[in-house]
Amino acid sequence: MLIGITGQIGAGKSTAAKVLARMGAAIIGADQIGRTVVENNPKLLSQLALAFGGEILTSRGKLNRKRTAQIAFSNKSNIQKLDRLVHPFLLRELKKQIKNLSKKYNVIVIDAALLLDWRLDKLIDQVLVIHSGEKQRFNRLKNRGISPADARARQRMQLPYSAYKTRADKVILNNTTIVALKTKVTNWTKPLFVHTNN
Repeated sequence: MLIGITGQIGAGKSTAAKVLARMGAAIIGADQIGRTVVENNPKLLSQLALAFGGEILTSRGKLNRKRTAQIAFSNKSNIQKLDRLVHPFLLRELKKQIKNLSKKYNVIVIDAALLLDWRLDKLIDQVLVIHSGEKQRFNRLKNRGISPADARARQRMQLPYSAYKTRADKVILNNTTIVALKTKVTNWTKPLFVHTNN
């Protein structure tokens, strides 16, 4: 079974993914794949620098992810440009990992903020959306070193909650504690694991 976890920035997607990992699922993080494809592909890194300027590179020639995000999330055009460059490499690596992990795991989870943007919901069995109010999300992002202005800029470039809700198989509200989120995710997932293992 292939489960996709998505939602707006700061909603708690990665926390939900960790719960599923403890239950025995394999986790594929889109962020980690993004790092991998850029770090292992000098040609792509050069294309990104050409598209967004040399300032996105560190003094050692590596990708400055924070600066890249600031530029990319500044407007829709930049997001689309970034997506056009990275998406083909990312999707290829994602499919490769799914194929390899399916040999060992009954349940594979894709943790991806852009799951719906990439239309990956068409390829997977269950879409789990983690949702939180703006205040809760922005507080979490602040704790991760992301300023309110940067958080708002990123949020503007994402789909509205209505789009996530419409395409979700399950929506879990994460407005209280981590313990409450873990309980909700566990309760929803248990029947899926039982069905998959039978």
